[in-house]
Amino acid sequence: MVTFFEASLNKISVHHVGNQSQGEMYALSEAPLQLKDDVIPSLLMQYFLKPFEKANEVYHLMHSSDDLALNEIHHFVTDVFEDNSKFHEVSEQIAKHLYSVSTHPNIKGGELYTVYFNQVQIEGELLDAIGIFKSENKETYLKVYPNEGGFAVDYEQEAININKLDKGVLIFNVEKENGYKVVVVDKATGGQDAAVYWKDDFLQLKIRNDSFNQTSNALGVYKNFITNKLDEEFEMTKADKIDLLNRSMKYFKEKETFDMDEFAEEVISNPEAITSFKNFKEQYEDEFDTKIADTFEISDNAVKKQARVYKSVLKLDKNFHIYIHGNKDLIEKGFDDGKAMNFYKVYFKEEA
Repeated sequence: MVTFFEASLNKISVHHVGNQSQGEMYALSEAPLQLKDDVIPSLLMQYFLKPFEKANEVYHLMHSSDDLALNEIHHFVTDVFEDNSKFHEVSEQIAKHLYSVSTHPNIKGGELYTVYFNQVQIEGELLDAIGIFKSENKETYLKVYPNEGGFAVDYEQEAININKLDKGVLIFNVEKENGYKVVVVDKATGGQDAAVYWKDDFLQLKIRNDSFNQTSNALGVYKNFITNKLDEEFEMTKADKIDLLNRSMKYFKEKETFDMDEFAEEVISNPEAITSFKNFKEQYEDEFDTKIADTFEISDNAVKKQARVYKSVLKLDKNFHIYIHGNKDLIEKGFDDGKAMNFYKVYFKEEA
């Protein structure tokens, strides 16, 4: 989704943002960071941009009033995209804005980096981008080096692992009127209440409703329906649930376009269960203000990602795992009165 082999780091400013609920302050630098050699920019590019190579979800900046002018980050980055000379001044405003939303006691303080990049590629298009990154977690590193005919060991505390970006966002200079194209990294720490501040309070994001997100949402809603809702209304075995999940994944892997009525007939089949699923989908759309279209182009990347969390394993106590990949009619559930235990009977032709 995002590549940076043609990218360059144009400007970078670093500030420190504490947690105001803990009595911590923010500290602003007086000028952009001066990079002394070619190695540091290369390391910073890896630290900042490599985590976005696997980012599939694209977001937009938004505001609950639907007035984008009220989104602080949208206002700040627009100033820089229109006048690059404002970069450092705007980076200070961004740090102050982050400080203003850092009120949960579990939010960690850390360095805030604002970076201007040239030629970052997203969805095949080379664009300028503004990156905002925060390092919250520090590590201790050992250094071994030659010394007087042998070796010596030293260490460095409070150092940053360039392979572990805590929080980051790239805002691309395109689709300004929609809230720009935005991709985000958020390694949440401090519990769920503290985790929402980066995406929800600081950035104020809404997910772009493209084929990737339509596919992800449809598969996610269906999985929740099967695992959490269906057996409230119907008598279902775990094998039945796994079969329904497998059939849905098969549909999404084989089809190029999703059609709600076709999916319901081919995968769910039961008219009462179909009605229940459609009601469940509508409740999801209302609760999360996210519309899942009745037809959309299926995203292969979204299918692959969701396939990782679709479970096809039937766990029986701590003794057996049965992997169900095909015809559920070849597995039967029963109860043995003598042993007072459940059992499964599995039919097969050959033993591999």
